Amino acid sequence: MTWEIVIQAVISGLLMGLVYALIAAGLSLIFGLMEIVNFAHGEFMMISMYAAFWLWAMFGLDPLYSVPLCATLLFFMGVATHYGIIRHILGASMLAQICATFGLAVFLRALAQFLWTPDFRTIINPVVEGRVEIAGIFLGQPQIVASVGCLLAFGFLYFFITRTETGLALQATSQDRQAAELMGIPTDRMFALGWGIGAACVGVAGVFLSTFYYVFPEVGLEFALLAYVAVAMGGFGSILGSLVAGILIGLVESVGGLLIDPSYKMLIVFGLYLVIVVFRPKGLFGRF
Repeated sequence: MTWEIVIQAVISGLLMGLVYALIAAGLSLIFGLMEIVNFAHGEFMMISMYAAFWLWAMFGLDPLYSVPLCATLLFFMGVATHYGIIRHILGASMLAQICATFGLAVFLRALAQFLWTPDFRTIINPVVEGRVEIAGIFLGQPQIVASVGCLLAFGFLYFFITRTETGLALQATSQDRQAAELMGIPTDRMFALGWGIGAACVGVAGVFLSTFYYVFPEVGLEFALLAYVAVAMGGFGSILGSLVAGILIGLVESVGGLLIDPSYKMLIVFGLYLVIVVFRPKGLFGRF
């Protein structure tokens, strides 16, 4: 095994880790705001991937240019989910909340199979394709663009949450809803905004994934599972923790699969997750 192969595995893991981080960030934002786990998070990503695919297939719009459209679609889908489902179960038991989002996930997956069949689809000849060689290391251009795009989206999200008045209102609502209401913050609107932003994050990640990954109704399952692991590993409610955990998962998955065996890469990821939560149940940066 040469050093070029190891470095390539490290860089590939880093690139995918940034995509995992953005997916996990949307999930973490929703949980930190309302302490509700969105089990339909992967299906939101699947809808975004299908939206990017059909915009390409019907109108010839490359996914790189459809990112704003798909992000906007997912934003309103997240807001509609809050007003249509979530706001009615806020005071319900945790089991009812879990069943609601899990039921939404099953519904969206079944709807996708009904509308578009279980067939695998792919976007052919996107604007960004092929690979680049740097000092003997080969990297896919779609993966590079996806990672850079997800990193920029993550940076915008972090800036919005920590530096804007609306972002600070979201943080205040997540820390103490009653106190936020007393200060005049419309918490119900903040909840809807949080769902919209969380869905938009996974929507952006889904569009970039569609440039080099198959689109099919169950595509969200694998990525959602890794997002749950990243959120728990980084700490529920921590946006920064999602970034660190997402990158860590990408690196462990890629390098571990290279050094041991590709069939065991997920075992290594979940093993690392178990070690972290055993010694730090709140995760690396968790508040809960």
